[in-house]
Amino acid sequence: MSRQQQQFQGVVLTGYHSNAEELPKTGPGSSNQEHEPSRRTGHYTVQQNQNTHHGDKYGPASSTKPTSTDQSSLPNPSAAPGPRSQPSSSPKPGSSPRHSPNSRPRPRPACQRCNSQDSLDELEMDDYWKEVENITRSGGGAGRGEGGGEGEVHEEEQQKIPEEGEQEEAWLTEAGLARLFDDSLAADQDQEEDSAVFLSTLTRTQVAAVERRVTTLQQTLLRRRNRQHVPDVRDIFRPSEKDEEPGKLKEGSENGQKDVTSAETETVMNIEVAFSEQALSYRDNHQRLRVTTSTNSPDDKLPNFKLLRDKTGQTRIGDLSPLDMKKVRRLVLVEMTALFDTAGIDLKAHKAVKVKTKESGLFGVPLATLLDQDQKRSPGTKVPFILQRLINHVEEDGLDTEGLLRIPGAATRVKSLCQELESSFYDGMFPWQQLKQHDAASLLKLFIRELPHPLLTVEYLNAFIAVNKLPTKKQQLQALNLLVLLLPEANRDTLKALMEFFQRVIDHQAKNKMTINNVSVVIAPNIFMFKGFRSKVTEQQEFSMATSTANIVRLLIRYQNLLWTIPKFILTQVRQQNMESQRKQNKERAVRKLLKKITTDKPSDKAVPEESSQGFIRVQAPQFSKVSMAVQLTAELQATDVLTRFLSQDSSVAVKQEELCLYEIGGNIKERCLDGETYMKDLIQLNPTAEWVIKVVQR
Repeated sequence: MSRQQQQFQGVVLTGYHSNAEELPKTGPGSSNQEHEPSRRTGHYTVQQNQNTHHGDKYGPASSTKPTSTDQSSLPNPSAAPGPRSQPSSSPKPGSSPRHSPNSRPRPRPACQRCNSQDSLDELEMDDYWKEVENITRSGGGAGRGEGGGEGEVHEEEQQKIPEEGEQEEAWLTEAGLARLFDDSLAADQDQEEDSAVFLSTLTRTQVAAVERRVTTLQQTLLRRRNRQHVPDVRDIFRPSEKDEEPGKLKEGSENGQKDVTSAETETVMNIEVAFSEQALSYRDNHQRLRVTTSTNSPDDKLPNFKLLRDKTGQTRIGDLSPLDMKKVRRLVLVEMTALFDTAGIDLKAHKAVKVKTKESGLFGVPLATLLDQDQKRSPGTKVPFILQRLINHVEEDGLDTEGLLRIPGAATRVKSLCQELESSFYDGMFPWQQLKQHDAASLLKLFIRELPHPLLTVEYLNAFIAVNKLPTKKQQLQALNLLVLLLPEANRDTLKALMEFFQRVIDHQAKNKMTINNVSVVIAPNIFMFKGFRSKVTEQQEFSMATSTANIVRLLIRYQNLLWTIPKFILTQVRQQNMESQRKQNKERAVRKLLKKITTDKPSDKAVPEESSQGFIRVQAPQFSKVSMAVQLTAELQATDVLTRFLSQDSSVAVKQEELCLYEIGGNIKERCLDGETYMKDLIQLNPTAEWVIKVVQR
């Protein structure tokens, strides 16, 4: 490793501090400010990473480029080789020449990226800086060296640095493992059993992630409580006395110790083995074989990744019941942390601070508040009406507009339209036919920017950016998959609606000239940069942020069909938890029956339906006139075949097949909407006691 490489190792972008306040409303004489949405201030923080030796050995060690989030030690841009061929945007009035991004020509950001972003060398980053300038001119963010506007109250002081142990405590609480450090919960039998069941299903890397935080917190508590008793980590993870631990799968199953690289190719996403286990094998293989990553490797492009086909069906977000999704989230949090731990990346999460926000309106309103007011008008709404309407307007006849999203609308006109929307949107009086496409696109970007908290959330924004530090595109996608699952439902659904819209814009690139690279560099500052951001970071950090955030947006758009799925290994762990919980319930039920001297019903797991054992399944359809039917099992029978047969036998059904779903209910899952390509015989072998019900899909 060269001296230059060593200089750039071990810096982590640790968090974004977001603050917002509603601007004071003035009288009629100040109409320009009357409807101005809330604004925010914020900044990123950087921390030295103490665990980068793992990444040094198997990551981009051969590259001379620093990581994309390596900001405190970046070289002076003026000394970088090869200045930019085009200057950045013009200086802003009142900004300091020393801090102005235009005080000297910008170097190409390529020299400040990790190896995983080499393909961003092809991006015309000038569009990024033009977008930053447009945001600044529109009042969406203070320039470098500029303060906030008159009358704004800065609340940075309310964002305190977490005290020692607070981060581990918050992480364990979010994972549902507060019992491991809180003595007051030790007597809670239900909490203890829930934690035991959860821990029993974890993989070795997931266990290591929990152990690391329990150990760190224990050391802190011992100092804080003067050696007061806390659970010992060795007691928590002591092997079970049973012959076979509940969480240990049979050989060849999802979390077993099989060779995770034997069946993989460079473009195959293996979702049967925990991502952190795959990363551990990757790291170990690179250490043993001393493999280095070439700067011209195939990984510098965007491969056509595909999922390993699973005969038991792919599970998408929204297919599971809320109870099972709660288990999914806990597991995903531990798995995401384990994945970053394996790469030697230390994440520092931040809690969202309470900020002053608008309680009604369209722009500058929290997503949850927007959805509450929209759901009163239309129950089940998942994406704010205003965002849906802006997207629909552009798609009606504007997808071919050249420079869509890149060319801004006039700032004064957009501000006026924003105020008009605030006052007349819900009344249906807004003149949509007069709205120009570039103005609509500018309003859409303004909506994203003006959210009181980042769309990717304060808690996980730094983790999204840290994805760039992972050594391969595959691991970056795996991390993004887990992070998407961790987002609140409102944020996740809104993000998906945006990514689908951006893809449709890209589909028309022959006419609108907006490729995935063009869209990514324009959208990135709107998602990642907030009011006051540029006054809190150095110019060198801003260079690095440009390519880092553009890369993240690019991956979210390109691989959205993969990222909004639930990996099979996570679903397998959920099934294990459900089975273990049922086993405990059956045991308790048996004890109660014995105490009551009831011997007529012998406690046991639910019996396998007789029809299944004879090669048939009984499919229920309580919402329709034909309430059930028997279907013969064959090796090739798929879920879509069952739906087709049902519709052919019940002519009274008025819904289309795509509006129906065959559900797997009970057994080792609460409820799951089946992928149409699910092979029923394989699934029944996995969950033999489940019931099969046809229902209208609730999307």
